[in-house]
Order: sequence, then C-alpha cells, then structure tokens
Amino acid sequence: MDRHMAEAIGRPDLIRLDDRLVCLRFETMKVVSALAAVRHLLDTGAVRPGDTLVDSSSGIYAYALALACHRHGMRCHIVGSTTVDHTLRTQLAVLGATLEQMEPCADLKLDQKRRVERIHEILAEHPEYHWMRQYHDDIHYLGYRGVADRVREAVGTDGLTVVGGVGSGASTGALARYLRASDPEVELVGVQPYGSVTFGAEHVSDPEIIIAGIGSSIPFGNVSHELYDVLHWVSFDAALSGSVDLLRRHAVFAGLSTGAAYLAARHERDRAPHRTVLFVAADTGHRYVDTVYARHHEARPLAELTPNEAPDRHALTLPWSRMHWNRARGAAAHPS
Repeated sequence: MDRHMAEAIGRPDLIRLDDRLVCLRFETMKVVSALAAVRHLLDTGAVRPGDTLVDSSSGIYAYALALACHRHGMRCHIVGSTTVDHTLRTQLAVLGATLEQMEPCADLKLDQKRRVERIHEILAEHPEYHWMRQYHDDIHYLGYRGVADRVREAVGTDGLTVVGGVGSGASTGALARYLRASDPEVELVGVQPYGSVTFGAEHVSDPEIIIAGIGSSIPFGNVSHELYDVLHWVSFDAALSGSVDLLRRHAVFAGLSTGAAYLAARHERDRAPHRTVLFVAADTGHRYVDTVYARHHEARPLAELTPNEAPDRHALTLPWSRMHWNRARGAAAHPS
C-alpha cells in the first residue's frame, strides 16, 4: 500500500497496444524523478526536513516537486512559466507551494532566461534554499531505475526500442542507461519539437505552438546526447494527429508530447519488424483539451504522414523529420 499520493501518481502503467507496440503511461512522469531526487538529498544530508527547495518549471515539474515536498515535509518555491494554468496554480496553492509566475512572453528562450535569472535573485536573498536544477542535476535520473526494472521484467530487452520526448534528458536518458546495463543493444529514439537547441534544430520554427516539455531553447546539462540512436522532430500539427489517433484507436488520453512519441514509435515499429517498440506517455491529456482534442477534426490519418529522412540537421523540414544520430557526443558533435 502506498504511503502518499505521489507514489501512486508516479507508478506507470504498461499497456500493450499490439504485438510490438507498448505504451509506458504515466499520470505525471516527473513525480518519479522528483520523489527520488528529494529522497536522495535527504538521505545524503544535502537538505533537511523543513528546508525550501526551489526550481523553475513550465508546469509538470512544478507539480511533481510540490508533491515530493509534501511527501517529505519540505517547502517548495516555484518560478513558473506563463504556461502554468489555473488548475495547476490552484493545486500548488493548496499543496502549500509558493508560485511566482512570469509575465506573458511569446519568446520561449526569453521566458526560460527570465526564470533562471529570478532563481539567482531568490538564491541571493535566501542562500539557505536548495536549487533542484532539474535540467542539470543528474539526481533526476535516479527515479527511473525502478521503472527500467519493471520494463525489463514485463517487456524484456531483447530487440527493444525506447521512444520518448527528450526534454530535460532525464527520463529517456535514464531508461536507456539502466536498460543497457543488462543489454547494450537497447535502442533509444528521442523526440524533439522544431526550434529546440538540444540537437541543433533552432533554425527551423513551428508556426503553431511549441510542444511543451520535450525541447529547449537553452542547453540542458542532463541531456546525454551519446545515448540516442535516432531522433524525430515533430510539428504541433503532426503531434496533434498522433494524440487524436492514440485516443481514438487505443483509448489512451495523453498529452501532446505523447502524440509525437506515438507517431515516432509507430514508424520505428513498421521499419523494424523484429523489434518491440515502447514509447513514453509522460502525462494525461487534460491540459490539452482545448488546444488539441477540441481540434480533433483537424487530425490527419496517420497513414498520410511520413517522416522526411534527413541526412543532417540542415535538411530538417516540417511537419516531421527523422535523422540517425548514432550516439554522437554533444549537439555540435554530429556532422551537419
């Protein structure tokens, strides 16, 4: 029996969609990394019960950290993006977390820069606060060890391909590291939005909204580029089609990043008939009811969508591109 709601929320479901396609579905994925990170900090004496943990977030990590702080008797201070919605703001307030939300800004890079600057101001005023650094501290890998063990037991690693949004690098990176400890042949496919600097696609912009949480406008220290075999860049429109198809075909109600991962996973399954493909569904679709699911009539049949096979990053084109990364080190290391 769980001792706290965070533990239940963090436990993923494994759903077999067909013989070679598996969905690793979370209600809120980052709860896994936040819980383990806070527990590790307490166990090592880096923080003590009652201390204040602070970080920047576009939404999901704010909720995860607030839950972890509630679980372990910590205080939580979040510098939030403009994307933090009313529902999340209300939950954070009731959970006892403090939220400072940035003013509206159309420039994602400027939004992230302002949030980091505000973190530094807070730390100057309160040096006793602990900055979680979700984008740069690899303690956020720790929570995925148990998830990898569950995947290994339920699905196996022989001929396994893992597909998921890159984001901070912790989830897909950790799954690959832990699964490859017993089978180095596990493949990792990362999913990115156009405009993300993480793998050098900042020169291509998406006319629609950026898919939150799977890309970045600034470098993230937790991204281990050398773990990725293949990358997919997916536009908002293509991800919308994936999300709607996933709900319509398999009754999985998940976020926009999941739609992008599902689209990529189906393609990887079809091109490698000897492999099993597992894709990560990081959160539910509730945040996307108005922006994605209410537009379900705009979804294209997935049979009409095929990725552009890009030889390098200069060949990336909308709405969907695929490129071999071949475990190259660093965004600048791959030939372009």
